[in-house]
Amino acid sequence: MLNMSFSCLVGDSSTKELSNRIQMRNGVSRGRSHIVPENFDPRPSPSSIQGSSKWDDLPLELLLDIIRRVEAGETSWPARRDVVACAAVCRSWRDTVKQLVRTPEQCGLITFPMSLKQPGPRNEPIQCFIRRDRATSTYLLYLGLTPALAGDASKLLLAAKKVRKATRTEFLISLAVDRLSRASNTYVGKLSSNFLGTKFSVYDAQPYDSTNKPITKFGSKNSSPAVKSKVAVISYELNVLRTKGPRRMHCTMISIPSSAVEEDGTAPTPPTFPDQTNDDSTGNKHENEPLESSVFEKRDPLILRNKTPRWHEQLQCWCLNFKGRVTVASVKNFQLAVDSSRNGVAQDDVILQFGKIGKDIFTMDYRYPLSAFQAFAICLSSFDTKPACE
Repeated sequence: MLNMSFSCLVGDSSTKELSNRIQMRNGVSRGRSHIVPENFDPRPSPSSIQGSSKWDDLPLELLLDIIRRVEAGETSWPARRDVVACAAVCRSWRDTVKQLVRTPEQCGLITFPMSLKQPGPRNEPIQCFIRRDRATSTYLLYLGLTPALAGDASKLLLAAKKVRKATRTEFLISLAVDRLSRASNTYVGKLSSNFLGTKFSVYDAQPYDSTNKPITKFGSKNSSPAVKSKVAVISYELNVLRTKGPRRMHCTMISIPSSAVEEDGTAPTPPTFPDQTNDDSTGNKHENEPLESSVFEKRDPLILRNKTPRWHEQLQCWCLNFKGRVTVASVKNFQLAVDSSRNGVAQDDVILQFGKIGKDIFTMDYRYPLSAFQAFAICLSSFDTKPACE
């Protein structure tokens, strides 16, 4: 009974009716180009509430049992969209989903858009892959082991577009591949380089800190893309002598305290369903305040550094143990771990690894305390040209 599908629980006709109403309310289909077609607010409109009493009036015990079975049984995409559909039925269903669905750190699953801003699991990484389209300068992040294994079931998580400017390069990051614009409400953030391509800044369009309210609401149409919300800095060391060897990089995670990787430490985790009752004026109070001047700079940030590869004399190349997840040698390949010399924490666990497995196909595996958005932004920095670092 645990693997009973959503349609078996509520009936095929009811499932179809529910699915159609959700899609009509949002005005979009649940294609692979969007993570969730809910416009980031699964609460129904007043008109839909009036017409959904048969769903709203279910006994609490039955409702808990239904959603618990759906959540436990649908653990992979596209089947997991049934969990999202449950949250979009009405207020009581949404509250129940909010009670039962856990964060990626707790369950290792990505369900809602906000899951992309929440830390990954502590023990096992979330495995993803990135597909590069050279013709359109776009980069697509999918959930899954590899394109061959994921097939049509691969779930698009984030999309990015590379934009070259006179003095820098930018990667605009969005939830939708067809809306890669800062003006879109699917805009998530960006990665911006310096002139030499040796330093990159990650900006979050919806920054969150547990001690403050979010500066803007996730997916809000009123969010300002000009808000300076720097959450990380990625630096590549200059290779002045032009010696042969791998790139050297370190990442300063401004939004993550160094204490997050200590025993019983925690990383900032935005709620899956942000409080929508807050007055907009409250959220706009910090709208023009740079994140660097906020609470983030008042604590020691987590610093990550790439693991030094070893030279393989027989193969005549630099090697890292990617445990089979990387199969093609590339200067872009890297593994990140906590910089013990800067954080005072002795850890050798790989927090993020990225590498090539085929033509324009790369794997990305991340875990706590990084989120999918942060990990994707760091990996995007590896795609930019860095003649001064190689």
